[in-house]
Amino acid sequence: MKNIQGIVLCLLIAIPSWFLGRLFPIIGGPIIAILFGIILAQVAPSLIKANAGIRFCSKKVLQYSIILLGFDMNLYNILAVGSMSLIIIFAVIFSALLAAYIFGRALKLSPNTGVLIGVGTSICGGSAIAAIAPVIRAEDEDVTRAISTIFLFNIIAVLLFPLLGRIIGMGDADFGIWAGSAINDTSSVVAAGTAWSSLSGNNTALAFATIVKLTRTLMIAPIALVLAIYTGRKMKSKEGSGFNFVKVFPWFVLIFIAAAVLNTLINIDRGVTSLLVNIGKFGITIALAAIGLNTNLKSLISSGIRPLLLGLICWFIVALIAFTVLRLV
Repeated sequence: MKNIQGIVLCLLIAIPSWFLGRLFPIIGGPIIAILFGIILAQVAPSLIKANAGIRFCSKKVLQYSIILLGFDMNLYNILAVGSMSLIIIFAVIFSALLAAYIFGRALKLSPNTGVLIGVGTSICGGSAIAAIAPVIRAEDEDVTRAISTIFLFNIIAVLLFPLLGRIIGMGDADFGIWAGSAINDTSSVVAAGTAWSSLSGNNTALAFATIVKLTRTLMIAPIALVLAIYTGRKMKSKEGSGFNFVKVFPWFVLIFIAAAVLNTLINIDRGVTSLLVNIGKFGITIALAAIGLNTNLKSLISSGIRPLLLGLICWFIVALIAFTVLRLV
């Protein structure tokens, strides 16, 4: 019962955010939910006393939701087109994480903020940030900084990438692979691919962009496991024998992989998988509403422009690396 008040509060934010996200897909429900949560936490702080329910939404609901996203993965399709872009994807992830580490330290950002901006830029925006945050024990302020940064460059990418692609003279398939490799969030990849395809008169760019993006999304699993091992060793050195790695291991990531495998091997009705994925996306909206409620606005403002600078650096490097490797391959 102690969780009910906080869960209801998160739902009251998530439901209108979900529908507004449908009206404005480039922004998306999760972004709207986190903004509503931050605003409500400032204007009515007494409502945030239901910390147990809010914590449940920001941790457990988030993990369950990530699992359900696995039912959007068909590994056969990913292998068919995604294998062509694996070299690009690996180069993008490595360069973004390296840049986030180097420039994050130079800008004196918290290590967790740097990691989240790195994975958000290189893998799949808000979903990657949401999945990795509990693995590295990130604070809610770290999550908010990273998601706000990623959101800004999502909007810029949707407007800029099709224009740049036309100026450079890219073909439909090349643009699809570039957009799927270098644009952060799935909704933004689809928006850019749709804009390109509407001018080309075919869906080649959109199809390539979507499948390459799904391949990147699958990289959540190995990155989360690597970060879990790294974080576990770091925590063990601090806490010694009192640290239990089994308890902090991201078991939900393994179940996410199992869901993807199940969806690939068994012919599950598309209506069922679509329902499960939408429930997962709505769950992420609930979780980000909770994260918004837990965000300390003063702490967020104090970080100033530095997260945006890091996001700009990572975004530029990812776009450049993806384009360069695509040309070489």
